[in-house]
Amino acid sequence: MKALLPLILLTVAAPFAVFAASAPLAPQAVIKMPGGVHGIGFDDIGYAQRLDRITIPAGTTGNLVLMDPATHALTVIPDVSATAKVQSFREGTTSAMYAEGYLFASDHDPTEIVTIDPKTHALLGRTQLESGPDYVRYVARTHEIWVTEPGKAQIQVFRLSVDSGPVLTPETVIRVPGGPESLEIDDQRNRAYSNLWKNKTVEIALTTHKVLAEWPNTCKGSNGLAIDEASSHVFVACGEGKVVTLAPAENGKVIASAPAGAGIDIIGYSPKLHHLYVPGARAATLTIFDVAASGALKPVAEYKTAQHAHCVAGDNDGHVFVCDPRAGAILEIDDH
Repeated sequence: MKALLPLILLTVAAPFAVFAASAPLAPQAVIKMPGGVHGIGFDDIGYAQRLDRITIPAGTTGNLVLMDPATHALTVIPDVSATAKVQSFREGTTSAMYAEGYLFASDHDPTEIVTIDPKTHALLGRTQLESGPDYVRYVARTHEIWVTEPGKAQIQVFRLSVDSGPVLTPETVIRVPGGPESLEIDDQRNRAYSNLWKNKTVEIALTTHKVLAEWPNTCKGSNGLAIDEASSHVFVACGEGKVVTLAPAENGKVIASAPAGAGIDIIGYSPKLHHLYVPGARAATLTIFDVAASGALKPVAEYKTAQHAHCVAGDNDGHVFVCDPRAGAILEIDDH
């Protein structure tokens, strides 16, 4: 692996240098978020396929915003974070996930998961957490909600029951010393993936909740993750300005690496287009990579975004959305 890695880096870096010389493209649209005139601390925006909506936890506004990716129509669910409006230094709501007919969103003060009916927009309940939440994810295989809690270096696991209304029951805690940062679920392989803050990615069994392995990922700072379940690839965002492809079937072997704009945090992937979306918060760019069946990364487009634009989500049909925290807005990029 060590002998091959420099060759991989050289092969990928050369076309990027030629590609990056052209001027970045501009976003196709800017969608202002309600209450965002003074900025919004966006983080984990996502896509709820069953609802066909981009989920936008809108930080200290206290709102969870659902956006139609085709029309940009906005549905605002207020008061997800009840205290954020009057205490602007709080983080509010920053992550949300659709599961089994309901939405589950984080709240930072108090530290809770809020259960929401996406049809009526009613807040159905609040479940106390052990520590401040980061990522909220659903595990279909086990009917669980997993919440990363970096302050305690753990993932808190809840059993989800919807037999007589949605109920979250604390089940266990998965310890992740040195993390966890980001969280992706691969139901097909019975695996979850998270990062340690420095240079490793961890593999976790969904059914046993055991940490199975720690894989060196070559990052100086490990941030976001994305996965391609069909090809069994894990993509790791390195904050210093590169993305890495790992092969879980080969014990997390690094099979590709490519540079991108500095300040990479959250990344996204389209399994339909085989495109990886990589925003650089310091570079104020979004780089789109085509991912080969081998996991190799080829840059195909670069867009100008905004300073601190660190999060991204797409609907798998070429509508890509990048957060602009300072402007309290979402930038649309058409990947067609």
